[in-house]
Amino acid sequence: MELQPGREAVVRVAVATLWTSPESVRPVDRPALTAGADIPAWVSGLNTDQQVGDCVLSQLLLGERVLVSELRPDGWARVVAVEQPAAKLDPLGYPGWLPADQLAAVDPATRTDTDHPLVVDATVTGLHAEPNGPVVLPGVVVGTRLLPAGPARDGWRPVHVPGRAAPLWLLDDHLVPAPAATPPAEQALAVAQRLLDVVYIWGGLSAHGIDCSGLVHLAWRRFGVLLPRDADDQAVATTPLALGAERPGDLYFFARPGRKIHHIGIVTAIPGDDGQRRMLHACYRRRRVIEEPLPADRTATLVGAHRV
Repeated sequence: MELQPGREAVVRVAVATLWTSPESVRPVDRPALTAGADIPAWVSGLNTDQQVGDCVLSQLLLGERVLVSELRPDGWARVVAVEQPAAKLDPLGYPGWLPADQLAAVDPATRTDTDHPLVVDATVTGLHAEPNGPVVLPGVVVGTRLLPAGPARDGWRPVHVPGRAAPLWLLDDHLVPAPAATPPAEQALAVAQRLLDVVYIWGGLSAHGIDCSGLVHLAWRRFGVLLPRDADDQAVATTPLALGAERPGDLYFFARPGRKIHHIGIVTAIPGDDGQRRMLHACYRRRRVIEEPLPADRTATLVGAHRV
């Protein structure tokens, strides 16, 4: 089937990047724009200024659903990422642009929503042509949902992959059943902790590069909890706590006086006798994911603790 405006499609690459517009992309972004979307090569080519360019809105994972709203003759598609809530931008999800050849059309007559999906639990893995065969789709990240294409065999599991007629294979212990309930906060924190030292990318949402709200979104997405994409929306979607009542896995939100929330971190330790708070966060200043005590300037802008 071909892509059509008004119809759903799914991401067919390991990680697709959502752009503000086709005209906003830079020469350095070329690896992320190909039909294969080589995100590690793209990230490695960015300097510290390019890592925070405002041309990137978000990223989408293999198999993620979008609603196609426009197709351009030059190969770009405007979409709404329906699995990334963004109420202030679009009630249906996060809007933006990506290359159309990074999408596969969905035939409504063959939807398999009743299948029991599996979730990638490896931080980064690859899909193989056959058990122990060559990798044909590298860079698949934690939180990616895949539909099984049959039972495991010799430690390998076949899965359906959008845009491919034949199943691909990955190590069975890189997959877990999709959870049916919201996890304890500590489990989401444990996923986020596996991303320590991942490079900061504005709009990033993967183990190749990530931003502060992306880290929170991805950690809970691993367990089937679809939080909004942006920090201010995440505050609205979570439950406020009295400061001092937080525990590991809860969220800290930050804002300057009179401004909207601009940063989020995950609580890693409750305040001790010294009253010091600690958090894990994707740090714009340090350009990576770090775990640290809140410095004075962070404490000065701390506006609340929330629970998912």
